[in-house]
Amino acid sequence: MSKKLPIFYSALLLTAVNLLLRFVGTSFQVYLSSKIGAEGIGLLQLVMSVGSMALVAGMAGIRTATMYLTAEEVGKKRPGNITWVLSGCTIYSLLCSSAVGILIYVFAPFLAENWIGNAQVVDSLRLFAYFLPANCLTGVMVGYFTGANRITTLAAVEVMEQLCNMVCTVLLLHLWAKNSPERACMAVILGSGIGSCLTLGSLLVLRLLEHAKASARIATRKRLLDTAVPLALADDLRTGISTVENLMVPKRLALYPGEISPLAAFGTVCGMVFPVLMFPTAILFGLTELLVPELARCRAAESDGRIQYLVRRSLRVALIYGTVCAGILFLCGEALCLSLYGQKEAGQYLRWFSLLAVMLYCDVVTDAMIKGLGQQKASVRYNITTNLMDVALLYVLLPRYGIVGYFISFLVTHVINFALSLRRLLNISGIRISWHLPLLTVAAGVAAAWAAGFVSQSILRSAAYIIILICLLFLARVLSKEDIQWLKGLIYKK
Repeated sequence: MSKKLPIFYSALLLTAVNLLLRFVGTSFQVYLSSKIGAEGIGLLQLVMSVGSMALVAGMAGIRTATMYLTAEEVGKKRPGNITWVLSGCTIYSLLCSSAVGILIYVFAPFLAENWIGNAQVVDSLRLFAYFLPANCLTGVMVGYFTGANRITTLAAVEVMEQLCNMVCTVLLLHLWAKNSPERACMAVILGSGIGSCLTLGSLLVLRLLEHAKASARIATRKRLLDTAVPLALADDLRTGISTVENLMVPKRLALYPGEISPLAAFGTVCGMVFPVLMFPTAILFGLTELLVPELARCRAAESDGRIQYLVRRSLRVALIYGTVCAGILFLCGEALCLSLYGQKEAGQYLRWFSLLAVMLYCDVVTDAMIKGLGQQKASVRYNITTNLMDVALLYVLLPRYGIVGYFISFLVTHVINFALSLRRLLNISGIRISWHLPLLTVAAGVAAAWAAGFVSQSILRSAAYIIILICLLFLARVLSKEDIQWLKGLIYKK
C-alpha cells in the first residue's frame, strides 16, 4: 500500500484537484449556456434532477458507508477486514443500483412526459439507466480509497475521469448534438458515463494490485445496513423532494404575473448562479472529504481531544473563508456573471445568494463532521424536515413573489437546517463556541465590503476587500499571530 499523507497535505491535494474539477465543470456550464441558451439549461437541469434522484437512490448511501466502515477498520488497525467490507458494499450496491436502473428504464416515457414535460428526453433517461450500476460501484471504490487515505491515487484517477468526461462530451456536442437541447442532455450523460466506467476500471485494478490479505470472514451486514440505510433514507428523501421542487418551480413561477419565461428564470438561478456561488466550496471539499474518515477513526480510537480540536479548527476555517468569498461574490457578482454569461440578471441573483455564503460554507463543513461522528439518523431528520418545508414554502411563495419567493424559501430552510446541524455537532463533540467570534467576523466582512465598494474596478475591489477584511480581523483579534504560527506549522511540519 502506498504511503499515506497527513490530513493537511491530503486536504491540500484534494483541494487542488477539486478546484481543477470545479473550474472545468463551471467552464462547461458556461459553454453549455452559450450553446443552448437559458431555456435549454433549464431543460437540462430538469433531466439531471431526475438523473440525480436515480443516482442517489441507486447509490443508497453506499459511498459514505464504505468510507466510514473502511476508516473504522483502519482506525482499529484491522486491514484484513477491509476485504469483507468491500465485498458486502459491492453486493449491496449492485442490488440497489440494478433495481433502480430497471425502474428508470421502464418508466422513462412516463417521467419524460409527466415530470419533465418533454417526451424527447426518453432516450436520455434510459441512457442514464444503463450507466447507473457503474456509477454506483465507482462510489464504492471512491469511498474505499478515501477511507484508506489513498488520496494521491484517488486524485490522479479523478482528474483522468474528468478529462475523459470533458473530451467525450465536447466532441459529442460539436459533432452530433449541435444546438439541440435534447441531444445535449444525451451528450452530457454519455460523456459522464464513459468517464465513470474508466474510473471504476482503474480503481478496481489498483485495488487488485495491492494484493491485500483477507482476515477470517467477518459479518458486515448489520454494520453496513446500520450505516448505509439511514444515509440512503436521508439522501433519497432529500433528493426526491428536491426533484419535486425543481419540477414544480417552473410551473409555479408561470403563475407569477411578472415572469415572462419561468423555465429561463429557473435555468438562470440553478444552472448559472448556483455553480458560481458554490464554486469556492472546492477549497473546502478537500477538508470535508477527509473529515468524515478522520473523525470516524478518532471516534473508533476514542480520541475526544482530537475530535474537539478538529471541530473547532474546521468551523473557524469555514467561517473566515466563507466571509471572504461572500464579500467577493457580492462586490463582483454582476461583473462576473456578465463576463461569463453575458447577462446582468444572473449577477443580480448572485448578489442575493452571496449574502448566504458564510452560512452555506459552514454548513458544508458541519454536515461532514456530523457524518464522521456517526450522526446519520439526526441528519435524516433535519434534511427531511427542512426539505418538506422548502416545498411548502415554494408552493405558496412562487406565484405571489416570483424569484424573490424562491430566495426567501431558500433562506428560511437553510438557516433552520444549519442551526439544527450545528447544535447537534456541538452537543456530540462536547465543545462550546463563543458567539462573539462569528459576529465579529461577519461585522468585519460587512465593513470591508462597504469600504471596498468605493473602488471601481472589480479586481482591485476584491483585493481591497481582502486586505481590509484581514486588517479588521486582526484588529478585532479574530485572527492572531498564533493562527499564523499554526498555519506555518501545518505547512512545514513533516
